[in-house]
Amino acid sequence: MSRWTADDIPDQAGRTFIVTGANSGLGYITTRELARRGAHVVMAVRNEARGEEALEKLRVGQPEARLEVRRLDLSDLDSVSTFAKGVIADGIPVDVLVNNAGIMMPPRSLTAQGFEVQFGVNHLAHFALTGLLLDVLAAGSGGRVVTVSSALHKKGSIHWDNLNGERRYFPVTFYTQSKFANILFGLELDRRLRASAAPVRSLMAHPGYAATNLQSAGPTGLLNLVLKITNRFIAKDAGTGALSQLYAATHPDAEGGQFIGPGERGESKGYPTVVQPVKTALDPDAAERLWGLSEELTGVRYHFVPAT
Repeated sequence: MSRWTADDIPDQAGRTFIVTGANSGLGYITTRELARRGAHVVMAVRNEARGEEALEKLRVGQPEARLEVRRLDLSDLDSVSTFAKGVIADGIPVDVLVNNAGIMMPPRSLTAQGFEVQFGVNHLAHFALTGLLLDVLAAGSGGRVVTVSSALHKKGSIHWDNLNGERRYFPVTFYTQSKFANILFGLELDRRLRASAAPVRSLMAHPGYAATNLQSAGPTGLLNLVLKITNRFIAKDAGTGALSQLYAATHPDAEGGQFIGPGERGESKGYPTVVQPVKTALDPDAAERLWGLSEELTGVRYHFVPAT
């Protein structure tokens, strides 16, 4: 795994990936590199016009790239359902789902269904999307789900009695909650897939500190200013940041349950390697509780075939 880069991605011809948030940042880089290796990439984006702009930009350098844009608004579970139904109805053979999109540290707001927006977009929508597409992934070739978290998950926990921030809300606290939820989900999905002997792997990844529009699109006030400064002087570029999720999505030796992140400077920089989640995210009871709550809130219930 030493010094693994996008040039090491194996040939992906004949494989189909869905990348959420594919029109910018890490999602754009992930889409570009997968297409460069021959993959068919479904660019799942909230704004179709921006998605088409990104697609055309990608095709300037890769005129033969197999790309398509589909609308997916992760702040609305109805949109998640419509997207998944469209993929299934059109017979798209999905091999890998990259749960990349997210929002970071905005003022408190709610999704269409009334959930705190970071928890709703970063966790609940991807939980629902994965569940709705799980049968398609199982029917594909070497199915994988890659859930993109953050090193900041280590400061997170689930605020069971204040899940939506009605009592008290801090943008950073609820961002770390959503990223902690990503890890609980990814690990519990791995447990359940293994128990049912399903042919799908669940992995997690984080980019370290990568400079993208995520830091400027959500935060306001002083927090926005601080993140702009750190983006300029501390963060690495998005191309390097995307390596972790590309490794998790494509490397033949990547295993279910692994968490891939940069290996240097406290996981802020460096090449992809296997890193460890915070110990509290390894609690199966908390993961099971979050799983049940997520099924209840989204209305999406997973169906695993028991191992024989």
